[in-house]
Amino acid sequence: MGQKPQNSRSVIDDRLQPERRDRLIQEKEHDPYKSDLKPADPSVCSRCHAVYEDGCWRWGARPADATETVCQACQRIEERTPAGILSMSGAFVQAHRAEIVAQVRHQEKVETAEHPLNRIMDIHDTADGINVTTTDLHLPRRIAEALDRHHQGEVTWKYAEGECFLRVNWHAD
Repeated sequence: MGQKPQNSRSVIDDRLQPERRDRLIQEKEHDPYKSDLKPADPSVCSRCHAVYEDGCWRWGARPADATETVCQACQRIEERTPAGILSMSGAFVQAHRAEIVAQVRHQEKVETAEHPLNRIMDIHDTADGINVTTTDLHLPRRIAEALDRHHQGEVTWKYAEGECFLRVNWHAD
């Protein structure tokens, strides 16, 4: 009588198993301001006084045993290296500048209350509108989407390949 090879069962079982397609995926984004080493816990930023505790940055009272450091947002501001730029353009922007800047500041206030590292670096006029530079990727998109909900227009965004940078455009006529 024919005997099955001892390893025939494992060959059959391997064919029945779905092929694994998972693999370690390397991050495409590289943020030179995000250190591989976490700050000492607790720490406080010597410039903005944000507190790093339990693995996250927040606003609050300085812990007595806090180590001083400089947060990523303050480093970006000092070096004038934004992570995001929001460009707002069009006739509507030019006609309603004060209202739009107020909405931009409101969105910053709401975002920064929960995420101290997400801040506006600068707001300045351009030939066809307003530019806002930020310390993070989330704030410019949040602002543009809020403006678009209230005033309509056209929002586009582009992430820089392999970099920690976002350019958002909002255009409204």
